[in-house]
Amino acid sequence: MTVHSSKAPVTGRIRDFKGADVLLAHLPVGTEVVIGDRGYDSNRIRRSLVERNITACIPPRKNRKSKPPYNWHLYKKRHLIENMFAKLKDWRRVATRYDHCAHTFMSAIHIAASFIFYLKE
Repeated sequence: MTVHSSKAPVTGRIRDFKGADVLLAHLPVGTEVVIGDRGYDSNRIRRSLVERNITACIPPRKNRKSKPPYNWHLYKKRHLIENMFAKLKDWRRVATRYDHCAHTFMSAIHIAASFIFYLKE
C-alpha cells in the first residue's frame, strides 16, 4: 500500500513556472516581450517581467479569476519556435541527448540547426 503525503510534489501537477526563475534570469538585455504558454501564467512571473519592463504575452489559465490581457496575434507566432524544436527533435542525437557535456550537446544543436536552415533554402 502506498501512502502519499500532502507535502510531496505530484509530478503531474508541477507547472513549467518552477524553473522559470532560471530562464528569466538569463534573458538578454533589451528583451521587450516574453511569449509563454499557460504553464507560465503566474503572478510571480508576471511581476518579475514587469519589474524588468518586459511585456508578458502569456494567456491566462482557464481557472484564473482575473484574466490579464495578452496579444493573441503575437502569441499565435509562438508556433514558429515550437516548429523549430520539433525539427530539432528529428535529430536523434539531440532528442535523446547522447552528449553528456553541455558544450558538446550545444555543438550538436548548432550543427542540426545549420542543416535544418540549409535544407530549408
